[in-house]
Amino acid sequence: MHVCDGFFYYPNNHSYGSPEKLGLQYEHVVIPTRDGLQLLGWFFPACTNQSNCRQAHGTVLHLHGNAGNMSGHFQHVAWLAAAGWNVLCFDYRGYGSSRASVTRAGTIIDAHAALDYLLQRRDVDTQRIVALGQSLGGAIGIVLTADRPEIRGLATDGTFDRYRSIASWHIRQNPWLMPVAWWVPNVLMSRDYDPVDSIGRISPRPLLIIHGTDDEIVPVRMAHSLYGAAHEPKQLWLVDGADHYDPLRADNNGGRTKLIGFFADCVGCL
Repeated sequence: MHVCDGFFYYPNNHSYGSPEKLGLQYEHVVIPTRDGLQLLGWFFPACTNQSNCRQAHGTVLHLHGNAGNMSGHFQHVAWLAAAGWNVLCFDYRGYGSSRASVTRAGTIIDAHAALDYLLQRRDVDTQRIVALGQSLGGAIGIVLTADRPEIRGLATDGTFDRYRSIASWHIRQNPWLMPVAWWVPNVLMSRDYDPVDSIGRISPRPLLIIHGTDDEIVPVRMAHSLYGAAHEPKQLWLVDGADHYDPLRADNNGGRTKLIGFFADCVGCL
């Protein structure tokens, strides 16, 4: 049942960018996992530069999407540091410089390890930790948050509801593969850690589901599926005409402002 799980992921160790090139203050961190691996991450303190630091409103654990590695994803959240939030970005096993091979169970272990790392930092208020998961990272973040009450609230962006469902949807985009679109995922992929099965356990902590109506990677119906399975307090924010990752790419649609307001509500720092 796990034959095709490994083909689901698209990691690499290519460098897409760096905090230095954006003039961002950050710290290289090493995150140990319970199964003996070491994950690489970047910690961005709540400041715009060395001379303009201030006490953080809280800390955001970022869980990045599928393809590439954190060097191509940190730009989606590094702006939060200037808004007064610490941010931890990290690579799952098999991504970037984090060793070993990626597995579905491994990504969950890695997410727990990243949270455990934050809980041990002296400059992190452990009562003010929130999470943002984008695409695949949202699926991981839902499972993590359901199991870890230390996370005060979760926002997802462009997240699917089931691993088999998103695999089948992508196969169906190729007309030549239509005959195998159902049986390949359902026969050769596992049902482990489907986010739709865990999302109901996040309550009573707040949940914000963000999705573009024109998302070509994860269909918007999956956002509705997740929202329907979640319990209050929950919000569904659909961004008209937005594609994958577009809602938080800039603040043209108010997405970044909305996210900051949501996180502030989660930790009680309006």
